[in-house]
Amino acid sequence: MLQVCLNGARTRNEFTSLPVTPDELAAAARDAVRAGVMDIHLHPKDSAGHDTLEPDHVAAAVTAVRATAPGVRVGVTTGAWTTQHAHQRLAFVRGWTVLPDHASVNWHEDGAVAVAETLMARGIGIEAGIWSGTDSARRFLDWPHVHRVLRVLAEVTDTDPFTARQTAAVLLDTLTAVTDVPILLHGEDSAAWTILAMAAARGLDTRIGLEDVLHLPDESPAESNASLIRAARHIIGRAGGQSQ
Repeated sequence: MLQVCLNGARTRNEFTSLPVTPDELAAAARDAVRAGVMDIHLHPKDSAGHDTLEPDHVAAAVTAVRATAPGVRVGVTTGAWTTQHAHQRLAFVRGWTVLPDHASVNWHEDGAVAVAETLMARGIGIEAGIWSGTDSARRFLDWPHVHRVLRVLAEVTDTDPFTARQTAAVLLDTLTAVTDVPILLHGEDSAAWTILAMAAARGLDTRIGLEDVLHLPDESPAESNASLIRAARHIIGRAGGQSQ
């Protein structure tokens, strides 16, 4: 499964045509689906372009994307940086009027369990974000509802392409030793393509998009999410051919 991560916590200072508004997210999602993605992850933004979990903004973003990508699952972030206080984050999630299909929960963040259990109570799938370099794997694996999550996001934060592979291998060994929950492996910035190729070689789900990387495998600037998806499909296809 290939997921697109449309924008992340980035701003237009980093990428001038970053999709921010609901209409922009919808257009980017449409083009990404045409390029070959099967799942969508996005960060709803407020009028200033900042990540938000406010119900009106979540509803507008999810509704717009679903209109241009019918039948494709749509997920959002619940990152702690979106609000100043953990209780406000929970209040926003409880107040969502349009429910995404899934939402990511970063397990190293304070309040992760409460957010995850609130999502479960609302029937929203959980992507358990396990970041390398944190104790999130241990914290997640201690949770009694591990097997109820939709998938684990094995998130390699090491951006050195060489050491990122080693980091990813250790993270995968930790996770697969104790759970059979589906794993989506991905990297970021300079290591994004290395980790995507590793995921493809291992037959794991993965993702790509402007949240993770702003350049193509040849290091030329990406034009859009769709251009990143096309490059990812090429890598995945090549890995599939080599395994036959």
